[in-house]
Amino acid sequence: MIQQETMVEIADNSGVKTALCIKVLGRGGSRKGKYTRPAATVGDVICVAIKKHLPTCKLDDKKVHKCVIVRTKSPVRRPDGSYVRFDSNAAVMIDADGNPVGTRIFGVVARELREKNYMKIVSLASEVV
Repeated sequence: MIQQETMVEIADNSGVKTALCIKVLGRGGSRKGKYTRPAATVGDVICVAIKKHLPTCKLDDKKVHKCVIVRTKSPVRRPDGSYVRFDSNAAVMIDADGNPVGTRIFGVVARELREKNYMKIVSLASEVV
């Protein structure tokens, strides 16, 4: 689960290395009557602030950007009852249309991205788990 103030690795060649989650989009609290933090899982969109980047990075590090979560340390339950878990929290930078900024995706991505219609990210990834 990714929530506010979580550091995520960026798994593409946009020039960004790490980013800080500042807002989870489209998720409310999960319990009725109690306040809970919105948490993002694989396939959700978050707003991030760039923390570490390469000198050749095309994105402005003073602005807020959007990312799609592709890997989480927290296990994700699948409809068949199995769970998938990764070693790191990773995301891919996207533009306003939902297309990836980079032209390559590093590492594996979860199959849940296919159901969320991020087919361009799935096709660029080396492996889908």
